[in-house]
Amino acid sequence: MQKITIKKILQSKNKVPIACLTAYSKNTSKIVDKYSDIILVGDSLGMVLYGMKTTKDVKIETMILHAKAVKSVAKRSLVVVDMPYKTYTNKFVAYKNAKKVMKLTNCDAVKLEGGEKITNIIKHLIKNKIPVMGHIGLLPQSTKKFKVKGRSLIEKKKILKDAIAISDSGVFAIVIECVLESLAKIITKNVPIPTIGIGASKFCDGQILVIDDMLGLGDSAPKFVKKYANLNKVMKASVKNYVKDVKERRFPNLKNVYK
Repeated sequence: MQKITIKKILQSKNKVPIACLTAYSKNTSKIVDKYSDIILVGDSLGMVLYGMKTTKDVKIETMILHAKAVKSVAKRSLVVVDMPYKTYTNKFVAYKNAKKVMKLTNCDAVKLEGGEKITNIIKHLIKNKIPVMGHIGLLPQSTKKFKVKGRSLIEKKKILKDAIAISDSGVFAIVIECVLESLAKIITKNVPIPTIGIGASKFCDGQILVIDDMLGLGDSAPKFVKKYANLNKVMKASVKNYVKDVKERRFPNLKNVYK
């Protein structure tokens, strides 16, 4: 089993598409690690696991806890950890927190949301040997309303400018979230590093989804999600059958008790 490295991700540009998924736990990570090039321990866990309305309330301690669980069994995938809201307000705060995340979780890189405004932070982290993945387009940590980005000419130019700026700053890949397909295609052509789309374009160098959405665990999911399973339905049926067996004293049976 060959470990996926940042160098290999960089070499994938315009070649083999990069597959990425989120993971927040040991059991999920163990499965995803067998197939996915990148595992993102996303701050989306705040909404997916903890019922938060946004990702803004996720604490760095929570990210570290879940990242440690993921990395404990991930031997192949490149593991990237989201830096939570307000943990990279300037380059010194960013370095202190990113260094803590890297040291305590043994992850391979961190991810930061933002464009031109955070280039000095990105450069400082990379200078201090902390690999960074970028994130542009819709930025969950700072947006008030989830909507497609890049519809106006001004917004298109800004997002493209952001992509080029953080690429020049040294990020090894860029997540492009919830933008017009045509804009994602333009960005992918204009930066020398891989782009990872989520609600973006098939022309990106890779794709990422939240695993709970992809597996159909929730009641609903964004338009850009393709459900590869309906675990919501499976779990409901399983729980229903378990409760029925308990009520009718069919569980535990002889196979489930010690003699």
